[in-house]
Amino acid sequence: MICRMMTNVFADFQRVLLRTIEDLSANGELPSGLDLHRIAVEPPRDPSHGDLATNAAMVLAGAVRQNPMALAERIAAALAGREFASGDYRGTGFTVAPAKPGFINVTLAPEAWHAQLRAILRAGTAFGDSSLGGGERVNVEFVSANPTGPMHVGHGRGAVVGDALAGLLAKAGFRVEREYYINDAGAQVDVLARSAYLRYREALGEAIGPIPEGLYPGEYLTEVGRALAERDGTKWLHRPEIEWLAPVRDFAVEQMLRLIREDLSLLGVHHDLFVSERALSERGAIDDCIQVLAGRGLVYTGVLDPPKGKLPDDWEPRPQTLFRATSFGDEVDRPLEKSDGSWTYFAADIAYHRDKVRRGFDNMIDVWGADHGGYVKRLQAAIQALTNGAASLDVKICQLVNLFDKGVPVRMSKRAGTFITLREVVEEVGKDVFRFIMLTRRNDQALDFDFAKVTEQSKDNPVFYVQYAHARAASVMRHAAEQFPKDDLSDAGLIEAPLERLADPSELALIRQLAGWPRLVEAAAETHEPHRIAFYLYEVAAQFHVLWNKGKDEATLRFILASDAELTRARLALVRGVALVIASGLAVFGVEPAQEM
Repeated sequence: MICRMMTNVFADFQRVLLRTIEDLSANGELPSGLDLHRIAVEPPRDPSHGDLATNAAMVLAGAVRQNPMALAERIAAALAGREFASGDYRGTGFTVAPAKPGFINVTLAPEAWHAQLRAILRAGTAFGDSSLGGGERVNVEFVSANPTGPMHVGHGRGAVVGDALAGLLAKAGFRVEREYYINDAGAQVDVLARSAYLRYREALGEAIGPIPEGLYPGEYLTEVGRALAERDGTKWLHRPEIEWLAPVRDFAVEQMLRLIREDLSLLGVHHDLFVSERALSERGAIDDCIQVLAGRGLVYTGVLDPPKGKLPDDWEPRPQTLFRATSFGDEVDRPLEKSDGSWTYFAADIAYHRDKVRRGFDNMIDVWGADHGGYVKRLQAAIQALTNGAASLDVKICQLVNLFDKGVPVRMSKRAGTFITLREVVEEVGKDVFRFIMLTRRNDQALDFDFAKVTEQSKDNPVFYVQYAHARAASVMRHAAEQFPKDDLSDAGLIEAPLERLADPSELALIRQLAGWPRLVEAAAETHEPHRIAFYLYEVAAQFHVLWNKGKDEATLRFILASDAELTRARLALVRGVALVIASGLAVFGVEPAQEM
C-alpha cells in the first residue's frame, strides 16, 4: 500500500481503490505485481462528473493488456458496494462510473463530506498535516544576501519564499533546517571595509567629500563608521590599509549581519544556522573538496572556448583549472581557479554544499535571486559528481519585484542610496501583507507590488480577501455566542452538531473545497511551490463569501437562525471549518489570521 494515513478524503478513497485492485490480483482477475505508484485520485476537471476521479485503468491498461475503458468497467464493478473501511468515513459509501477514455468517476455520499467536516474540527489547524516527508531532513538555504548593506525588496521576496517553503515542508512531515550562507569572503567585503573606513574617518571629524566611485554610498554606513570610532577611537586613523583592512572588514560584516537579522526579524523570518564562507575557506574546506574531485578525475587543466556572442574585452584563451561539468549535464566545463590563483565563487559553493551533505542533508533546496539563473546547472552537476547522485539540489529562482505607488514606479531610497529597503516596505504595509503578497505569484515570475493596491480593501487584493473571510467567520462565531450563550460552540461541541442538516449544494461545495487542503499541502510540498497555497486560500475565501452573500439574499441560508438552533450549530461547524483551514494555510505562510477588520 502506498497511501499515507491522514485525514484526507482523496487518500482514504485511494486506500479503498488499491485494496480493490489487490483483491482482483489475488483472485486471479488481474496480474500480480502491478506497479500501483502512478495511480492518482484527484478532483475531476468537470465538477458535474462527481467528487473524485482516478486514472487507475489508464495507468494499468498496458500491464494488464486490456483496453483502458474495459479495465475501468472491471475495476468500477469491483468497487461497487464497497465502503470506506477506516477513519472518519468508516461505513460511508460512494458510487462509481467509468468514463472515456478510461477514468473512473466517484460520487461520495453526503455523509462523507459531513465526516470530513468533523475531521477538520477534530484536527484544528493541524488539519492538512501529512506524513509525506517521513521525517526526512531537508536543508532550505535562503536569503544569503551579501553582508554589504540592508536588505532590499528582492531579498525580502526570497526570504518569504524560503521561509514559507520551509513551513510547507514541515507541515508535510519533513524535518527542515533553515540556513543562511554568509558571503563574507571576496572582493565585495573588502569594498565594504573601505567604505566603512571612510565613514570611520568621517565620524572622527575628517571631511571625506563625495563618496568615491566603487565604494558603497548608503547612509547606513555612517552608523557603522560611528560605531567603529566609538569602539576603537583613533586606533586605525592614518594607518596603512594592510593593517586596518581585516579588522574593519570583520567589524563591518558583523554590523551588517546584525542589520540583516533585524530586517529578517521584522519580517518574521528566523534562520536555524548561519554558515560563514570565510570560515569554510580558512579551515581548508575548498582545498579538500577540489582534491576529492581531482581524485575522481573530474578536475583538469584546459582552455575553454570563447563565450558565445560578443567577446568580453578582458577575455583571453588561457589554461585554467576546470571541473568536468559536461559529464553531468552542464553545457561547458567550469573554472575552479581565477587567474590570480584564488578559488572561484563556484569552487567555494561546491565546498559549501559538500559541507551540507556531510552534515546529513541529501535533500537540499536553495532560493536564489534572479541574477543567478545561469548558475544552477553547474552546481547541480557538482553535487551529482560529489555524491554519485545520492544528494539532490533544487534551486528556486525568485524574479524581480517591481515597486509602484498608485501605478508610479518607486526606486530610490536615501538610506540605502540606490534602492528601497525591505524595512521601509514592511514598515509601510505590515509584515503579514508583505508576506502574503510575495506568495501570490510563482517565484519564477516577476511580481508587481503597488503600495496602494496591496492595502486596499477589495476582492482584487488577495490578502484582504482571505483575511476578511477569516475575520468574517470569527465575527459569525462571536454573534452566535451572544445569541446562544448556553450552547457549546467550541470545536469539540460543534463536532456533535447535526451536520446532516448541511444539505444545500453550496454548503457541500464549500466542504469539498475544504477537504482538498491535505491534498494541496502534499502537492505543493512535492513540487516546492508554496504559492499554490495562496491560490487555494483565495478560492476558499471566494466560496465562503458567496455563501455569505446567499444568506443575505435568502434568509433560510443564513448562518445564524434564531428559530432553528440545531441548523445554526451545523452551519457554525462549517463556518468554523473555514476559519480553521484558512488559519492552517496562513500559518504555513507565517501570517496571523485576522480576527476582525
